[in-house]
This record gives sequence, C-alpha cells and structure tokens, in this order.
Amino acid sequence: MTSPQIWKTTRFDLDLAERPLVMGAVNVTPDSFSDGGLHNEASKAINFCERLLGEGVDILDLGGESTRPGAPRLDADEEWRRIEPVLRAALNFGVPVSVDTCKTEVMRRSLDLGVDIINDVQALRDEGADRLLASHPGAGICLMHMRGQPAGMQQLTDYEDVVTEVADFLRDRLQHLMALGIADDRVVLDPGYGFAKTVEQNLELQRRQRELLALGRPLLIGWSRKSTLGVITGKAVDERMPASVGAALAAVTLGARVVRVHDVAPTVDALKVWQAFGAPQQA
Repeated sequence: MTSPQIWKTTRFDLDLAERPLVMGAVNVTPDSFSDGGLHNEASKAINFCERLLGEGVDILDLGGESTRPGAPRLDADEEWRRIEPVLRAALNFGVPVSVDTCKTEVMRRSLDLGVDIINDVQALRDEGADRLLASHPGAGICLMHMRGQPAGMQQLTDYEDVVTEVADFLRDRLQHLMALGIADDRVVLDPGYGFAKTVEQNLELQRRQRELLALGRPLLIGWSRKSTLGVITGKAVDERMPASVGAALAAVTLGARVVRVHDVAPTVDALKVWQAFGAPQQA
C-alpha cells in the first residue's frame, strides 16, 4: 500500500501528516438535521462557501440530499439541480471540493465538472458507482459505513461487535475498489457515526477508533451536531457547537485526519491550539 498520510484527489494531493484537515459541510437542502433551509438557494450556499474560506476551511463538502434519520430519497435530477450552480462556483475557490452523494448519476455529472472528491455514505454501492470512479483515476473517495437507507437505518443497529463489523465492511469495500484498479491513496474511510448505530455503539466506536487505523487509510470523522452529542449534553441541535468541537478534538487525538464539521471557525481555532500544545505525532 501507499503512504497512509496522502489523500490524492482530482486537483490536490492532500498531505494529512502535518495536521488534520477541516471539511466544511455545505447543505444545499431544505431538510438537513442541523441547518436545513439556511443554504438551500444557490446564492446563499455560494456565499456560505466564501464565508467558510475566510474561516480557514480546508475542504468544501456540498450535499443536495439530507441523510438524517428518516430522510426521504431525492431523484438524481433534483439533487443535481440543487448542487450544480454551487459546485460550479466552488470549483473556482482554490480548495478541494467534495460532493456528498450516493447516486451514480450525480457522481458522473460532478466528475465531469472536475470535482475533487466523492463522499458517499453508502460506500459506492449504487449500481455502477464503483466502475465510474475507476474510470476517473484522479478523484478522491470517502467510503462510509451505513446499513440500509437513511429512512430506516436506525432500525438496523443489531451488531455483535460494532467496531469489528464496521472495520470488516470498510476493509471489504476498500479491497473491492483496489481490485477494480482504484489506488488506495485515493481513499479515506469514515466509520459513520450516527448512521445505523445507537448512542452506545457510537461511543464504543469512538473509544476504539484507533483499531480502524489498522485498515491502512486515513479516517474522516463526522461528529458535528450529531444526536449522540445531544444525549450526552442535553443540548438541542443548534446548541451543540462546543460539544462538536470537543468531539472533533477527541477524534483527531485518536487518529482521525479529516473532520467534517458545520462550525468551521471554532474547529479550526481549536485544532490550532491542539497542535501548538503538542498534538500526538502521526506515524
């Protein structure tokens, strides 16, 4: 395998050894669990991207379909209608741009425009998605663990050992892509906190997160504003910024190299302090 600290994307080779990177979520949706409706017009979403650039974001992650528990599915045309103008603008901002989608057709259109990363909560299991990414040899990929679909995923939380089963799934998907000729340095892995997992299972995954590093690829973590943080703190979704920053710091301390967040500025500042105070060195 190649270096576990490099993530190759369409336009950027991201060196994850120096410091963890902050991926800013840009939800171009009316129904995201955390900020639905705030950026569901293209002009608002583009302005939000520009704001995140000023706050120090490293990667912009655009999503046109909510993946909150119970969320309905969109057709590909509607999802693309939401994100296309935002993607076209974001590709001119000088940072890597990711599209958060599980639909092969949306991936195809995004790749044709030159998107840097495909971030798929279903780990490229839509028909043809794996072969599509194999035919675009430069694009970065994030494979996430989730069972089922968002509408019913929280009914699928029966695990014998959640860490082992998540690791086995991610290993199988990574090996499958490599068999198609996709270089492993294009791929990062996401255990999927909050997706088809109970509060206790999310916490067990977090405590044992270092075990996932044995898969040999960097970890991308998304704790931001998740319901587990609400259970721990008793805070509503719009009051979970401090908890989200704390979770991001815990995740990087346990080996994560990319954190996907809604609150970019405080996370960037917290990571600067974490680094200055002697962050654990990566192997």
